[in-house]
Amino acid sequence: MLKNQTAIVTGASRGIGKEIAIQLSNQGMNLALVGSSDEIFQTAKELAEAGNQNIKAFQVDIANEEQVTEMVKETISAFQSIDVLVNNAGIGFFKTVDETSLDEWKKVFEVNVQGVFVASKAVLSHMKKRKAGTIITISSDVGRYTIANGSAYTATKYAVQGFSGSLAQEVREYGIRVGTINPGMVDSYFNNGVQGAEEKKDWLKGKDIADAVVYMASAPKHMIIDEIVVHPLVQQYPIS
Repeated sequence: MLKNQTAIVTGASRGIGKEIAIQLSNQGMNLALVGSSDEIFQTAKELAEAGNQNIKAFQVDIANEEQVTEMVKETISAFQSIDVLVNNAGIGFFKTVDETSLDEWKKVFEVNVQGVFVASKAVLSHMKKRKAGTIITISSDVGRYTIANGSAYTATKYAVQGFSGSLAQEVREYGIRVGTINPGMVDSYFNNGVQGAEEKKDWLKGKDIADAVVYMASAPKHMIIDEIVVHPLVQQYPIS
């Protein structure tokens, strides 16, 4: 169902984003891969070597509207359409409120919230004209409850949930679907962690999240999946 469609994946250099890119490539999609460092070109090279020649890579500051708008224009020029946007780029850290600097607070909001807003806004006019499109944001289970020492990160995920819900109501008349995927603990590079560390062996894997993206993106056009929440069996979490 996704073959020959086009997806933009932000934060695709490594971790969850790279796995999303791999799985969407396996579906036969054209890909625009977005990352903040030159690692993004290595990801694109690996996918091209695996057989997907319909890939463009962009080193972009996801919070920079001008850069993101240009990336979207180049993607449309290359592939003629944008069918799926995956807002995956994100950062986080764990500190108490009094340990958190204003610069740290601003930075996590720039990437996690402003980046989602900028990228989503950039594709909307195109999707509205086509009366089709799917916008998927990788949020977090902490968008539904709170945790100590995570005020900045948690606040961004609450913001993303609110933004996505409002956007979904605005654009459904145009045939555009908006949803979030809210994972619990994932074996990734989050908070400068080590992917593949022994203590993470029973956590969710990047492919688990990528599979959820494929499921949401490939749902029948008459169906909207507002939210997918997924946790590893070992995770204890509040029910709210």
